[in-house]
Amino acid sequence: MGDRDLSLNPTDREWESFRREVAANALPKKLLEILVAMVRTSPTGEMLQTTLQQTLDVSTELTHAEEGRIFLFDREGRASHWIFSRNESPPNLSQEQLEGILERGLTGWVKQYRQVGLSLDTEKDERWVDLDRTSYRARSALIVPILKEDYLLGILSLLHSQPGHFSSKTADLMQVTTNQIALVLHNAQLFAELTRQKKALDRELEMGQCIQQNFLPPQLPQYQGWEIAAFFKPARLLSGDFYDFFELPNRQLGIVIADVCDKGVGAALFMALFRSLIRIFSGQTALEGVSFNSPFTSGLVDKLSSIPAPLESISLSEKIYTSYRRPNIAHINALKAVRLTNNYIALNHGELSMFATLFFGVLDPKTGNLTYINAGHNPLWILESQGGVKESLEPTGPAVGLLPNLKFKIRQTRLEQGEMLLGYTDGVTEARAPGGEFFTTERLQKMVDPTVGRASTLLEEIAARVLEHTGVANQFDDITLLAVRREPSIEKS
Repeated sequence: MGDRDLSLNPTDREWESFRREVAANALPKKLLEILVAMVRTSPTGEMLQTTLQQTLDVSTELTHAEEGRIFLFDREGRASHWIFSRNESPPNLSQEQLEGILERGLTGWVKQYRQVGLSLDTEKDERWVDLDRTSYRARSALIVPILKEDYLLGILSLLHSQPGHFSSKTADLMQVTTNQIALVLHNAQLFAELTRQKKALDRELEMGQCIQQNFLPPQLPQYQGWEIAAFFKPARLLSGDFYDFFELPNRQLGIVIADVCDKGVGAALFMALFRSLIRIFSGQTALEGVSFNSPFTSGLVDKLSSIPAPLESISLSEKIYTSYRRPNIAHINALKAVRLTNNYIALNHGELSMFATLFFGVLDPKTGNLTYINAGHNPLWILESQGGVKESLEPTGPAVGLLPNLKFKIRQTRLEQGEMLLGYTDGVTEARAPGGEFFTTERLQKMVDPTVGRASTLLEEIAARVLEHTGVANQFDDITLLAVRREPSIEKS
C-alpha cells in the first residue's frame, strides 16, 4: 500500500478501494468496446492507426504494464510499422537495429515459434535482449504474436520493471486481444489489396474508355447543305452503344447507330467488332489501307457471301420504285455489310449470344436519298421542317448476330430541304426518373413537334431534358443520339 493510502482514514480507504475496483472492472469493458469497434472500423491507414493506438493504451492500462508496443510485419517478416504506448518515447533506433532486436530477443523467439512469450524475470531468461537504454530495465515481459492462421502479422509487447508482474491469465486475455487485432489487420490487408486491384482495374477501364472514344468519329463529316450532329453519354466507363459517320465511294455518307446487348466490357468489345465489320464490309474508304475489295477482306467476304440465303435476305421493297427513288446499286452493295456482319458474328461468336440492334443508312448528299436497313433498332424519325414526325423508319429485319442467314429488307426514303433524320438508342426513351418512371417515346415525340431548328440544338435540348428527367437517379443505360439535317434553301429576293 502506498503512502497516499496510509494518509487516508478507513472510510476514505474503502472509497478508494471501491473506486479502483470499479475502474478495474471498467477496463475490460472498455477493451471489449474498442475490440468491437475495431472489427467494425474501416480499415484505412489513419483510422487503423488510431484504433491500434487505443487498443495498446487500454491493454497497457488493463495489465498495469509500464510500457507497451505493437510491431507490425510485412509479408517478408520485416518490421513495417510500430506503435508505442502514449507514456513511452520511441527509442532512437535505426531500422537495422530494430530488426536485430526483433530477431534476437524474446520477440525473435515468438516470431520463430509463433507462441506467447511470457518472461517472469528477464534477468533469468536467456531469450531476453534489452533495448540499449539505461533509464529503464524491464524485469517482466509479455510478448504475444498477432497471428492470422499461421501468418505472423505483428507482435504485442508489454513490459514492467518488477519481476513476476504478468501471469498466464494476463497472457490469455492479451491473446484474445491479439486475435481481434489479427482479424482487423487481415481485413486491412485484404482491403488494401482490393483497393490496389480496383485502382489497376480502373486504370484499365479508363484506358478502354479512351480507346473506345477513339472509335467514335473524332470529327463529324461536313457536306455542303447538310448539318450533322451527335450526342453520346455512356452509363459506365465502357459502352455498348455507338454511332458512326463515314464516307463511302463517290462522297456517299454511311450513317450508323447501334446498341449492343448487355453492358460493360463484353458489350464494349463487341461494339468495336460491329463497328469495324460494318465499315470494312461496306467498302468505306476512310479506313486506311483496307477496302471492301482488298485481299484482306476478299476471302472473308467470299466465305460469308457463299452461305445459301433466301432471296429476301437482301431485298427491296416496292416502295422505292418511284420516279425519284430509283434503286442505288452502290447503296445496296454497301448495305450488304449488314448481312455479312450478321453471318460473321453468328458463325464465329454465336455461343456468346451477343447481338446488336443497328440502323445502317447510306445517304446521297446530292439528292437526299437515304437507303437503309433497320436491324431491330428503335425507329429513326424524319422530322418535317415545321415540326413533327413525317416518317418513322421502322425495323426491316431482326437484330444483327442472333442467327446466321437472317433476312434484312432494304428501304429507301428522301430527306427534303429543311428536314432532319433523328436517331436514338433506348437509353433515351427508357431513362428512368428517381421514382422509376421512363422518359418514354411519347415524351420524346413531343419535343420534336415544334419547328425543327439546328440539329445540334435539338440534340442538346433532348439530352438536357433526359438528364433532367433522371435527376439524381443513376444512369441505367447509355444515351446516344444522332441527327442529320438537310439545310433549307435560301430563296433569293
